[in-house]
Amino acid sequence: MIITAENNYKGLDEWLEDKKKVLLVCDSSIRFLDSFNEKLETIITPMIRFSDFQPNPLYESVVEGVKLFREEKCDSIMAVGGGSAIDVAKCIKLYSNLPGTGDDGAWLKEQIVPSSIPFLAMPTTAGTGSEATRYAVVYYGGVKQSVTSESFIPGTVLMDPNAPKTLPLYQKKSTMCDALCHAIESFWSMNSTEESKEYSRKAIQGVLANMDDYLANTEQGNAGMLDAAYMAGKAINITQTTAGHAMCYKVTSLFGCAHGHAAILCDRVLFPWMIKNIDKCIDPRGEEYLKKTLDEIGIAMGSENAKSGAEKLKELFEQLEFEIPEVTGEQYEELKTSVNLIRLKNHPIILSRSDIEHLYHVILKDV
Repeated sequence: MIITAENNYKGLDEWLEDKKKVLLVCDSSIRFLDSFNEKLETIITPMIRFSDFQPNPLYESVVEGVKLFREEKCDSIMAVGGGSAIDVAKCIKLYSNLPGTGDDGAWLKEQIVPSSIPFLAMPTTAGTGSEATRYAVVYYGGVKQSVTSESFIPGTVLMDPNAPKTLPLYQKKSTMCDALCHAIESFWSMNSTEESKEYSRKAIQGVLANMDDYLANTEQGNAGMLDAAYMAGKAINITQTTAGHAMCYKVTSLFGCAHGHAAILCDRVLFPWMIKNIDKCIDPRGEEYLKKTLDEIGIAMGSENAKSGAEKLKELFEQLEFEIPEVTGEQYEELKTSVNLIRLKNHPIILSRSDIEHLYHVILKDV
């Protein structure tokens, strides 16, 4: 269910009516949400705050959150923040339902038991789509752990167009591009369905229609971009992401650029490469189907076909004035070997190690 900030957060009041104590999982962005904080001061339902986590959150932080949830006898969870805050809240919801204290990564190995704890998420960035997906990420022992459960998808999402207003411009640009790349990759994914493609289409159109107003920080633009990011999240919830995301993770960690920046950096090169290499299609629906799908992406972007859509994506990247990292030969080798080929199983065109190396040389700048 989607609720909004209209009428002084009337929808939130209704959600809280039968709640006795809420665990409020929030990141640092909450302190900038003036109207939301004013609302919190009027709420009589007890709220226990938990913010002891970092971006790319640790499993150990989730364990502490579960401990607090249990000690305070909370009966519901509200997440306010970006993807990390929502992912932490998802895992708290899921693991609070499991036995034990979660020491030594125990809950990562346990069989999932669906959780019915009421869960509301309020995204403060328009990009990750975590509020719509069955996926969460935490790190244990320095290794990324992907957690999946239908039962921790938030049952209620609060869309507040004031929430993204205080984001720095670079973060607004990069989170917007994350949503756009989610939608594009979901569209061409081998797991796509008619339903997922409709979500992707709405997301692509929503990002492009609202971009100017969103970057100008208007309420209408922020609301539209939040909705587009949610649609993109609904799409990847069905399909997962593809090669662009598989290739962008190391770019982010090596060069310190934001995730959405790295995603469009990769996809603006991957899209035209796919058009030229359509004969390497491995989607069982066939080469003609994939050609049509790539054309549909271009049309959703307001272009005539796939080729002009790919050009528009490149132009958008340039318009946003994102930097292109400079790379040494040694770093190219690290990038090439970082991509887990198993993660490419959703991609409709086969990529060899040499393809990946070639693409990185086009995506990035030689020193």
